[in-house]
Amino acid sequence: MTESPSSSLRPVAGIDIGTNSIHLLIAQVDTALRSFSVLLTEKSTTRLGERDPETGDLSPEAIERAFTTLRHCRELAASHGVQPGDVVTAATSAVREAPNGREFLQAIQEQLGLEVDLVSGPEEARLIYLGVLSGMAFGDQPHLILDIGGGSTELVLADGRDARALTSTRVGAVRLQREFVHDDPLPPQRVEFLRAFIQGSLEPAVLKVRQRLEAGERPVLVATSGTAMAIAAMAAAEDPRPPLRLQGYRVSRERLDQLLARLLGMTPAQRRAVPGLNERRAEIIVPGALILQTAMAMLGAKELVICERALREGLIVDWMLRNDLIVDRFAFQSSIRQRTVLHQAQRYGVDLARAERVASYALSLYCQTQGLLHSDDGTGRQLLWAAAMLHSCGQHINTGAYHKHSWYLIHHGELLGYSDSEQLMVAAIARYHRRSLPKKRHEAWQLLEGREQRRLVASMALLLRMAVALDRRPQPVVAGIQLRRDGDSACSIRLEPMASDLDLSLERWSLDACAPAVEEAVGVRLRVLEPSG
Repeated sequence: MTESPSSSLRPVAGIDIGTNSIHLLIAQVDTALRSFSVLLTEKSTTRLGERDPETGDLSPEAIERAFTTLRHCRELAASHGVQPGDVVTAATSAVREAPNGREFLQAIQEQLGLEVDLVSGPEEARLIYLGVLSGMAFGDQPHLILDIGGGSTELVLADGRDARALTSTRVGAVRLQREFVHDDPLPPQRVEFLRAFIQGSLEPAVLKVRQRLEAGERPVLVATSGTAMAIAAMAAAEDPRPPLRLQGYRVSRERLDQLLARLLGMTPAQRRAVPGLNERRAEIIVPGALILQTAMAMLGAKELVICERALREGLIVDWMLRNDLIVDRFAFQSSIRQRTVLHQAQRYGVDLARAERVASYALSLYCQTQGLLHSDDGTGRQLLWAAAMLHSCGQHINTGAYHKHSWYLIHHGELLGYSDSEQLMVAAIARYHRRSLPKKRHEAWQLLEGREQRRLVASMALLLRMAVALDRRPQPVVAGIQLRRDGDSACSIRLEPMASDLDLSLERWSLDACAPAVEEAVGVRLRVLEPSG
């Protein structure tokens, strides 16, 4: 029986909490065709980047503007039939850097019921790449994606199969305006200072993408988001036949130089009167355009092409990836979690064969103890796998108390495809796979957001503790795990050896040592049985 068109359509919303603006996108995902169309987009200038100059905190005024906008976004999404669980929200550099950023996100969750992912710079770049890839065909040619935001600039080298380099630099239009623009129009000396500052900031990112280019490749420069869109709108307004939309519109470096020269000579009032510039964008267009001009010069780009899709569309694509609705063209992105975990494991010298054994034991226990040792709905399975693969990475630093080192490395590492909160949970699961159970004073425990996250981490860490107990020797000896439930508060485990003459007394003793922790944590008595026969 074929699925009716109406039953295959599912509304999904993406909210991008940026430094300058909050963007909302409501999409209609076709689960049968595995594609999406944009129903509605909205943008509100909230200026979260205008932080307290002394503390760096998000200001009360900016927080109030953001809450008003987010409440509107939530209600608008609901009016389009979007279920609360299908509203995907991400916060970027302004919230990432503010000391009170996590408090802000906690307040959003408590007061508005919106769960917000605090994404890292490279993860922000990955989401931008996904958004752009959903809106234009790359073919066989590499593309450089440049996204100038309010607080950061992302530069991505990618093709249709892979993102070769994901970079994020702490230079953006709002940041430069706040820190360096004191006179308007800018004096010539300040313009040259800004160009030098921007060049110095972007150099590591430009060097990285150049190193990833093959000999003879000439990448297409794709520009996204506010600054590039505003410059393109100004240029298009002067065309004899202005385009209906800016997607695919091209701006030469010569044209950009001419537009910027004019903007530099204007007063704020004159800029606000320019066709294509709204009032709020006019305030920050000069530093934004300087970043764009400097980046083009450093990259040797003669022109740029506009893509109207960026991070908010990337949130929708990422939602589809997580729900297994994209499996071919985005094969690299769909396996990004697995690839980034394996990359980190290799980076820290993890014995992959042993890590994979521990992961298989952990997942076997996960399946057999559903409803007994944990009540996870499936979300914890990937977190458990990642923690199992990385649980021993702390031995790269020291074998003593290595679980604490593992927590630090995972917490501060780069796990693409995982939200900030998911990465913290993976780190905490690895942290509590040995020694003491979680305690309120532990930083790893304090950083987890809410009771549900702590409950999930505690239960997954128990499973990992038991799985690690079964891997005591360099070579595999345990072929399988058979768990029997003895009522609601007890279970028995029998281990199957790889060969009939193998003695598993070491593994049984090690697993039996986990029993007190299991009983203390979840009130279930664990008994390890002798081998059958």
